[in-house]
Formats: sequence, C-alpha cells, structure tokens
Amino acid sequence: MSFSSDVKKELCKIGSFDRETLKAELYGMLLFGKAFSADRIVFTTESSYAAKRVSFLLENLYMPIIERQSALRARSGDSRLYKIIVVDSDECREIFEDFGHSESQVTLRVNRANLPSDEVTAAFVRGVFLSCGSVSDPMKSYHAEFCVPYKNLSMDLCKILTEVAECEFTPKTVKRSGNYIVYFKGSEQICDLLTYVGAQIQAMEVMGTKAVKQVRNNVNRRINSEVANIEKVASAAAKQLEAIKYIKKTVGLEALPDDLKEIAALRLENPEMSLRALGEHLDPPISRSGANHRMQRLLEYALTEERNG
Repeated sequence: MSFSSDVKKELCKIGSFDRETLKAELYGMLLFGKAFSADRIVFTTESSYAAKRVSFLLENLYMPIIERQSALRARSGDSRLYKIIVVDSDECREIFEDFGHSESQVTLRVNRANLPSDEVTAAFVRGVFLSCGSVSDPMKSYHAEFCVPYKNLSMDLCKILTEVAECEFTPKTVKRSGNYIVYFKGSEQICDLLTYVGAQIQAMEVMGTKAVKQVRNNVNRRINSEVANIEKVASAAAKQLEAIKYIKKTVGLEALPDDLKEIAALRLENPEMSLRALGEHLDPPISRSGANHRMQRLLEYALTEERNG
C-alpha cells in the first residue's frame, strides 16, 4: 500500500453528522472528477476507500441509483480502477443543480456559495484530494499534487488554497498530459496540507520521517568527515614515512638533529599514529602543531638530500 493510499484511507474514516460538511466533501469529489454534468456523473478512482466514501456520501445525501464497477488496470499488475456511476440522468441533473450548476455554463467553476465557512471549505478540499490528489512517500521525496482535468478548476483550487488563513499555502501549477497539476514541494507545505484536510496521523508520519532523514544525514556527514580526515592523516603519514625511509637509506637517521631523530624513530614505529598522538609520546611532549612543524622540517630535509644526491 502506498503512502498516498494510506492518506486517503485515513481521510475516508473521518466521521461527521453535519450535512453541509458532508455535502462539501462530496462536491469536491464530484466536481474534480472527470465526468460531472447535468446528464452524466461518474467518479473514477484507484482508491477503494475513495470509491466507498463517494458511494456513502451519495447514498446518504441524495439516494440515487448507483452502479459500481471494478476492473484491473492494463499493464499495472494488481492495481484496480473503480467507477461509481449515477445511473439515472434525472438524478444526475438533480445533484448537478443542487450544487448550483446549470447546463448553460460554458465551463465548470467552483461555486463558492457551497463553501460558506472555513470548516466546510476544508471538507471540500478533502473531497478534491480524494478525487484527484496524491502525495509521494516522504522517505523518497516531498511532493503532493492535485491532477485537475480543467484549467479554470485548477485556478479556482489555487485561489481557495492561498486563502486558507491558518496555512501559508503556495501552490504551483504545471500542465501535464492534458491535465493541470496543482502541486506542493517541501515537507512543511505537505504537513500543513495533510493536517488541513484531516490526515493528522499521516502528517505526523511526514514529520517523523523528516526527523529520521535529518539524523541520518547528520550521521552520514559526520562519517564522511571522519573518513576524509582519516584519509588525510594516512596520506600525510605515508609521505612522512617515505621521507624518513629515504633519509635512513641515504645519510642515516643519526645525521638528523636530536629533535628530528626522535620523532622520525617514533613515526617509523607507529605509522598509523596521528600527529597529536606523536607529540604526546615525545619526551618532553609537544603539541600537534609542534609535531607538525618537526615533520615539515623532516620533509624539507629529505627533499634537500634528494636534490643534492
């Protein structure tokens, strides 16, 4: 089951006895479906939960004759497509006109008279999401969208979302395969959207996933930093060992000043030791910068011997 399916499952469990709220939710589902007119109402979805929800709302609000269809989608494994059809054309007209629409309309628009309050508007947007919304798995990306069949409806939806007082929605739009996509990016926008439509549990899932990803990223950065430091230390130690071995082979370590002789012998015995640890093992101990200074002198000494050789 996908994350988007989990969201719709949670939304379809929301109970309400307020007729106006239920009607607004149904309005969002039907209006943003692909067949809502005076003579034809068909709700199509891949979500069995949304199919049951629209049937429940239709039966409780209008009691029309409904035909339910279900079929496997082509080239999609076990994915099914559900259709809820209002059979009688007179009942289609009754529902269509009850939402304030008429056959004379050139294009479908959101009838704002059906959204008299903030609570009712939230129920409407919930219906829109059940009809044409989806949200990606937060472990993969932060993306939520509404796939709207008509341009004017996409513009109306954007306007409604940007007017929500308690959220600072900034939806963006793009045309894709003949549909108009209203979408959100970013975990905060998606959390706000899910909370607004009533999917609080899944909103918390997004926040929890974000926290896990942040911890994982911090750990990875720390590990990468430590690995880089280890590689840097190993590379520096290899150059130091090469220089010390060259000096030992040519003029011998006895030719070195006492302070360089001591650290050179210690490096040969401890090729993996850090400069800080080398400095602490000297007698008397010196700081990391002091140990580094001696190593630089050793490298310069070896380079001079090589040039003179």
